[in-house]
Amino acid sequence: MHLDHDRRGAVGGSLVDGAGLPSPSSAAESGPRWQSPPGTPAGPPPTDRALRVGVGGPVGSGKTALVAALCRVLAGRVRLAVVTNDIYTTEDADFLRAAGVLDPVRIRAVETGCCPHTAIRDDITANLDAVEDLEAELGRLDLILVESGGDNLTATFSYGLIDRQIFVIDVAGGDKVPRKGGPGVANSDLLVINKTDLAPLVGADLEVMARDAAAMRGERADRPVLFTNLRSDTGAADVADWVLAQLPSPAHPR
Repeated sequence: MHLDHDRRGAVGGSLVDGAGLPSPSSAAESGPRWQSPPGTPAGPPPTDRALRVGVGGPVGSGKTALVAALCRVLAGRVRLAVVTNDIYTTEDADFLRAAGVLDPVRIRAVETGCCPHTAIRDDITANLDAVEDLEAELGRLDLILVESGGDNLTATFSYGLIDRQIFVIDVAGGDKVPRKGGPGVANSDLLVINKTDLAPLVGADLEVMARDAAAMRGERADRPVLFTNLRSDTGAADVADWVLAQLPSPAHPR
């Protein structure tokens, strides 16, 4: 599906939640086909199993770095496990194990053998098996992070697999990326714009990115935008706080 390449339009200046940067004061009255109707809430968090949070986004946007940062912040506060997806390797799981962010038994790799979005949206069997195996082996968990393989702006998770989804884009692609839209940019429960430290090097304007992201997302308070620089863990605590707020009850010690 072709997405519009230029959606700047006229904008004003309220705040993107958590970003502290100017953004549109009002969104367009009617969004593109892939944009959810304003006010559509996420479902209630589960109480009989772990909350499952999907982490998706384009190749190289920083998904694995975000998962690692979340593990470092949350591992001592909640009972946590991770499922990673790669097409032909276990690269991302290997990185997390080598970084020591979790006990290796809490990290499971899925080799999809196909386009990443297929395994998180169209045929979620392998990922569901990995999630359920972790729960069977480790006992009751509070949170499972499911990281997609790198895809593109059309990637999105099936809510049959996850309960909340984070979509990660990055500054290196230029400040045009948010206004190119797509279901991840528009409809994810949390949009993360990563690599803010690269903005001056690539000529990206963070205010433009904040503005266009808010326009695409309809300025919905229940679907915030956060800016991060995960090389220095800047913003990781804000993402972790958002994740904790999705849990159905106070976090349990691991």
